[in-house]
Amino acid sequence: MKIKTVYRCTECGAESLRWAGKCPMCDTWNSLVEVEVESKTQRKASAIRQSDNVPVRFSQIQDSQIERISTGIQELDRTLGGGIVQGSFVLIGGDPGIGKSTLLLQMCAEIKDETTLYVTGEESIHQINQRAKRLNATHDNILVLAETNLERILYAIENTECRIIIIDSIQSIRTEYADATAGSVVQIRECGQALMNTAKLSNKAIFIIGHVTKEGIIAGPKVLEHIVDTVLLFEGSKNYSYRILRAMKNRFGSTNEIGIFEMSGYGLREVLNPSEVFLSTRDNNDSGIALSAAIEGTLPIIAEVQALVGASNYGVPQRSSNIFDIKRLQMILAVLEKRLGLNFGHNDIFVNIAGGFSINDTSLDLAVAGAIVSSFRDTVIDNKTVLIGEIGLTGEVRSVQYMEKRILEVQKLGFNRVITPILPKDIKKEKFTLEIVSVGKITDALREIM
Repeated sequence: MKIKTVYRCTECGAESLRWAGKCPMCDTWNSLVEVEVESKTQRKASAIRQSDNVPVRFSQIQDSQIERISTGIQELDRTLGGGIVQGSFVLIGGDPGIGKSTLLLQMCAEIKDETTLYVTGEESIHQINQRAKRLNATHDNILVLAETNLERILYAIENTECRIIIIDSIQSIRTEYADATAGSVVQIRECGQALMNTAKLSNKAIFIIGHVTKEGIIAGPKVLEHIVDTVLLFEGSKNYSYRILRAMKNRFGSTNEIGIFEMSGYGLREVLNPSEVFLSTRDNNDSGIALSAAIEGTLPIIAEVQALVGASNYGVPQRSSNIFDIKRLQMILAVLEKRLGLNFGHNDIFVNIAGGFSINDTSLDLAVAGAIVSSFRDTVIDNKTVLIGEIGLTGEVRSVQYMEKRILEVQKLGFNRVITPILPKDIKKEKFTLEIVSVGKITDALREIM
């Protein structure tokens, strides 16, 4: 039977029927190599011969209990959905030096009842040993392998009694069956697929560390994120010691769940009270500060919103926000100008959220508006008052999800008043000990806090 020949790019994997000096997709020179592929008829015949599966009904599928292994780190367990699932394939990404390797090495140290295999392709075993001593993670159940060849790594996984494997990193390993450099699209795709198959067939959990681009997304082909069971993204600013581990995808638990850590000289420390990260001080009596109760995953967090409104020295006033969505800030300013008659046309406005983390929750709208008006009028908002609510274009204060959980967090931390939208009928104010003021318009809310 005739064998089909194509030319495949070693960098991006694009195929071409004819050889060319430059890849038509990624514009890389001299990257097209000749490969033999099966024809459609051959693939179809092979699929028919190997097809033993038959469709089944849901009633014929037996329920099986998902086995989980605790990592010994409470924040990591919650982000994973309750622990490590056997046979799972987990991708952890983040900026260089943010703590990905440190977290997984600490996880290996905490799992003392299981043998773990740490494969490093970027460091020597002596470098890993020095870090492990600093983290107190040198017990004998941790096996270390410095290797970049995929076939040797797979051999080690199959021939060691380990149930948890860490690959550091996916960009550093390569397979001999793909003629491309390590870290290229072809190598990441082939190595990721091989590791995924190994995890499923051997029922061993495999964690892979992935690099991110300057835009903050996982480097490599998007197919890598599709084939893994869980995608965890480490976030944080180099100017802060706090880190957020966020679940972007999870087949065995809730998505958008987070774990909060603090980086120290002895590794990552769990932050069991997240609100302490976002509150600079409880005794601050300055203008331009308002508090809100946000939800990240399932965690209620008291966040401190700071605003500074000053006279502009330029023709076009500045609108700046390092963390809060700048488009949402512009919308809130437009509502304040239209509904309250305020004029910010000659003022620079800066908005910040204490802690250095991005919180994507519209419940911060009311606190942002309160902080801006507080700074504009140089009026202090009571530091025992918390503002919760989304602002609509007509100036209404709209309800948000998990209102009861937010109010309970506010009450637990000792605040005595909360400004909320009109509460649903199933939430009774009598069950709370703090004062709850429900408002329908932003004008009513600002009248209460000013």
